[in-house]
Amino acid sequence: MNKKITIAIDGFSSTGKSTLAKQLANHLGYIYVDTGAMYRAVTLFAMQNGYINAESFDKQTLITSLPNIKLQFKFNADLGFGEMYLNGVNVETEIRTIEVSSFVSKVAEVSEVRAKLVEQQKEMGKDKAIVMDGRDIGTVVFPDAELKIFMTASATTRAQRRYDELVAKGDTVTFEEVLKNVEERDYIDTHRKDSPLVMTEDAVEIDNSHLNRKEQFDLVLELVNEITKTI
Repeated sequence: MNKKITIAIDGFSSTGKSTLAKQLANHLGYIYVDTGAMYRAVTLFAMQNGYINAESFDKQTLITSLPNIKLQFKFNADLGFGEMYLNGVNVETEIRTIEVSSFVSKVAEVSEVRAKLVEQQKEMGKDKAIVMDGRDIGTVVFPDAELKIFMTASATTRAQRRYDELVAKGDTVTFEEVLKNVEERDYIDTHRKDSPLVMTEDAVEIDNSHLNRKEQFDLVLELVNEITKTI
């Protein structure tokens, strides 16, 4: 496959966007970028510095502090993908907690945060051969992407997947807590004024409520092959 394309994967939380994106990138030899990890890292920074908690969110101080936030993906050969580093520290584990999940959509609403990260994301994909997943990849970051995927599944299905992941990591959470988080994030992501989560007319919608990882991967790889044959 000589033709290099841009693959944008958007969708709701816990739909397996990152899993699919990693599979595609590894198979195609493309760069993989998890934009959700970038927003989670900024959220972790805000939490660590006391800018956001259950009672308040000091948006202005976070905005002022954005120049002090350095994000990097460093490839881990054992894992097969890049891990997120925040100001030189590996935070891949810390950013996946339910606590970070509970605040990330609020941080991602901040226009100045989005502008900073979108600029970096566009730069990462300037040479194509990239698979990027998030909430606004096909609408804002790469509106001209050759392939746009929009992933969805029922809130209950997604909450169960997320719950199982957290329990497997040893986190103490309840299913009801995870479901509430999923539903709250859905609402915030689809109702924010700046770059809300929407499916573009040229995106391919995939409801993976009843698809396993191989079925999903094979379906999207077929789409990739079809596109690269025509360009």
